[in-house]
Amino acid sequence: MEEDEELEALRKKRLEQIQMDQGQRAIEQEQAAQIEGQRQAVLRKILTPEARERMGRVALAYPDIARGVENQLIALVQTGRVKSVIDDVGLREILRKVMPKKREIKIERR
Repeated sequence: MEEDEELEALRKKRLEQIQMDQGQRAIEQEQAAQIEGQRQAVLRKILTPEARERMGRVALAYPDIARGVENQLIALVQTGRVKSVIDDVGLREILRKVMPKKREIKIERR
């Protein structure tokens, strides 16, 4: 009888812990979504629609590079170093500077 009560108490404690963990994860996911929404709002302000579209394509192929460029652009906006909207041509220049150089492959036939 006493063992059943202990087991039930342990189950209740574990269930409460699981519910707290799930609640914490939900809060963290909500905060991450809010931060991502703020990032996208800033990028919408400083990039033209064509530049945003290009950034989306770059993010599909090189997600780490796109995230880094986005972070740099947001930092420049926050420090006041970006005065105008960045168009597609300007974004291409930025990407050209940060993209890895392509290696040329030569095939020799013997």
